[in-house]
Amino acid sequence: MNDLKILVVDDESRMRKLVKDFLIKQGYIVIEAENGEEAIEKFYLNKDIALIILDVMMPKMNGWEVCKELRKESKVPIVMLTAKSDESDELMGFDLGADEYISKPFSPKILVARVDSILRRTNQLDSNERIKVGILEIDKPAHQIYVSGEIVELSFKEFELLIYFVENKGIALSREKILNNVWNYDYFGDARTIDTHVKKLRSKLGDAGDYIKTIWGLGYKLELDDKH
Repeated sequence: MNDLKILVVDDESRMRKLVKDFLIKQGYIVIEAENGEEAIEKFYLNKDIALIILDVMMPKMNGWEVCKELRKESKVPIVMLTAKSDESDELMGFDLGADEYISKPFSPKILVARVDSILRRTNQLDSNERIKVGILEIDKPAHQIYVSGEIVELSFKEFELLIYFVENKGIALSREKILNNVWNYDYFGDARTIDTHVKKLRSKLGDAGDYIKTIWGLGYKLELDDKH
């Protein structure tokens, strides 16, 4: 795994050890933090952290606050852990910039599979790949998006979603297919997760957001208008 570092943040030592053991078996280096304040401190002491697994309910500073604070300066992928399965909590996590959301109890193998998937996509990109679609330009190695030459800030998951649309340009994609490919086969989400992300992605892309068409009763398709 190229010695990639993962910061595991949870106030329960038993949970940290469980996650840590599975990650170490996969070849990752694990840094631990037992509360939100320590998480912030350790993140800035280790600038090369590749991903954060972040519990929501913690003393001193909860996961939402940590996520919000980190997003001011970093796009590091964040996987949120929570004991709640409330949809409003999940949407809050995405609004704050979380990339994945896993409810406890969960399978450590599924967590590691998601971590593998995220890091595969962020660390194994073709260094020369640059894609242009109409007024939209994507610099994959730099994880940068431009619309009419202006840079657009996207979360990791929004970036992945856009890449998937672009790589399947002109093809109608069902919500199930999008979930399976962007959120992985083991993600127990539903259509609302897709719709929330597409809405935010369209908004951020401005005029280029019109390229993402809704296919009623099915899902979405990326298609250029005649004027483009």
